[in-house]
Amino acid sequence: MNQYVTGTMIRHLRESKKMTQQQLAEEIGVSDKAISKWETGRGYPDISLIEPLAEALGVSIIELFAGEGVINTNRSFNMRRMKVHVCPICGNIIQSTGEAVVSCCGIVLPALEAEPEDDAHHLHLEKAEDEYYVTIPHEMSKDHYISFILALRDDGCEIRKLYPEGNAEARFKISRTRGLLYYCNKHGLFKASVSYPGTSRRT
Repeated sequence: MNQYVTGTMIRHLRESKKMTQQQLAEEIGVSDKAISKWETGRGYPDISLIEPLAEALGVSIIELFAGEGVINTNRSFNMRRMKVHVCPICGNIIQSTGEAVVSCCGIVLPALEAEPEDDAHHLHLEKAEDEYYVTIPHEMSKDHYISFILALRDDGCEIRKLYPEGNAEARFKISRTRGLLYYCNKHGLFKASVSYPGTSRRT
């Protein structure tokens, strides 16, 4: 992981469960002095204790490593809460419909912030029968390319994975498409709007 468990996190979770240091120590088979050292930053739990520690504190292992808890306040899907995470190591693309701690290849992935389009990253949209034909005039070399295009819909999302030396293009059904996101491996995530029901795009 890119960071280790923090004492502040352990103390916060223990206190939120109304546990004493002694009770937590007994739960995972260590001394209360060990718990005190962890919480004051004078030591760290052994890696073999991470799983039982997480279980005793009622959180996932990833939440422990992230240094913060996740409270799921989602009651139903909402496209506006869609978050995208991209692993810089393997290129894995993960979407969530709200707050989440996401990990891949041993690191915690932040949710990407979509930027407005600029001169170097500009999407073209055409209507082809019942579909949007999306093209992006962008370099597609092995070092600099558009990795994916994602259509945000009011009932979910559709994603088209792209590859270096290919074409930055995709097709999406017009119906229920509310917006588009696309990812440049060097400059990050960009957002583009679509008009609905979809005769043309705002320019």
